Amino acid sequence: MTKVCRETEERTIPESVLTVSTDVSFASNHFPPYKLGPDNEIVDEPKQDEKGPSVEETVEKESQLLSDQHKRLSVRDLASKFDKNLSTAISLADEAKLKEVASLEGHVMLKKLRDALEYMRGRTDGQNKEDVEKAISMVEALAVKLTQNEGELIQEKFEVKKLGNFLKQASEDAKKLVNHEKSFACAEIESARAVVLRLRDAFEEQERSSEASRAQGPDVEKMVEEVQEARQIKRMHHPTKVMGMQHELHGLRNRIQEKYMNSVKLHQEIATIKRAEESKSCPFVLEGTQSLGSCLKIRVNAPDSAIDLSNCSIQWYRAACETSRREAISGANQSVYAPEPFDVGRILQADILSNGQKVTVTTDGPINPDAVLQSRIESLMKKSNSEFSVVISQMNGQDYASRSHVFTVGKTRIKLSRGWITKAREIYSTSMQLCGVRGNVKAPTKSLLWQPRKSLTFTLTFESEQERNTAIALARKYAFDCNVSLLGPDD
Repeated sequence: MTKVCRETEERTIPESVLTVSTDVSFASNHFPPYKLGPDNEIVDEPKQDEKGPSVEETVEKESQLLSDQHKRLSVRDLASKFDKNLSTAISLADEAKLKEVASLEGHVMLKKLRDALEYMRGRTDGQNKEDVEKAISMVEALAVKLTQNEGELIQEKFEVKKLGNFLKQASEDAKKLVNHEKSFACAEIESARAVVLRLRDAFEEQERSSEASRAQGPDVEKMVEEVQEARQIKRMHHPTKVMGMQHELHGLRNRIQEKYMNSVKLHQEIATIKRAEESKSCPFVLEGTQSLGSCLKIRVNAPDSAIDLSNCSIQWYRAACETSRREAISGANQSVYAPEPFDVGRILQADILSNGQKVTVTTDGPINPDAVLQSRIESLMKKSNSEFSVVISQMNGQDYASRSHVFTVGKTRIKLSRGWITKAREIYSTSMQLCGVRGNVKAPTKSLLWQPRKSLTFTLTFESEQERNTAIALARKYAFDCNVSLLGPDD
């Protein structure tokens, strides 16, 4: 009876094994040669075929490559490198997901295998039961090892995600840097273009000066040829030669300027001599210092002449030079005229019509500026308002006796007041006029004409000639900043 039971057990064992083999597929028909240590740990593991480097090795390798190449890579190459590494990180993340799926399938297979072995252990005894228990221990060790691999896989997944975020941020930063470098390059291009335009203007000015002085002799023609050679060298982009030629060009320009000034002086001397010869026969002569702050006066040349200057018709003109087109100074029809800041650098002329004959008197040269006026204007422009003490001589063309008033020139408006009483206060506009007095007044060098609006006109007398000229120049500068030109009537 015992034998019968043994035969039954021996027949049922292969049946159970056959049943397990249908549920689980094995890579081979025997277990690998694992050795178990304490706590069911695997001591000797089979060598697995490595399909590729791990995530840590990949990160270390890419970091080393970036560290070696960041000095020679351009910004655009760096941005493309970050994009490439970002795609690599995405592929690594996909690979980690596949490994996670494979690990899950491994857990399912190990669970099925352990259940089959447990079923076999309940059906066997003796040596076979010990083998089954040993197989169960190995399966449990494999489960532990698989769990450890899952932990490593989770850590790798975390590292891959961290690397992906880092590469994504680095890619965005690289793109921002590319845009910044692009804008900086555009600014450099615009700056270089402005430098080229300035150089072109300078050379064109030099050409004009050379053409104007070409008639002075062969030396000027030689200098023009040297200037043209310098321009040719500049186009050939030879910095050393260009610097040398620039110094020579600067010296040549100074020499041309000196010759031009000498020619102007000679021309003025010739004109003075000619004018002196003509003045001997001219019935009128122009007296006064030809500078800002002075007064020019026409008088009869011959004391015993029968010409009455009060019966003559007079009109003053200003011109850039004697040969250029002149413009009439409206209202300047008296024998006395006080130059204003607008006349500086210009020649003044006066046409005198007497007994049907017209005679023209001209200043010896341009009106000279006041050396102190410019520095005083620069100091006053630092303030928001500048005040001047004035007296109202005329109001709307009528004589006006008044006490001292304050004439305030501001950045946006002009005000005339006395204490808390305001005579006029107007902002700069096209209807406002401001110029030196051109009529017959007692002190023309100290007086100016101010028309705040069309229905109101003042003739103001300052304490000195310099105060009057300073107020005119300062008001015109402030008005120009407001896109307004302050001139006289009909100018």
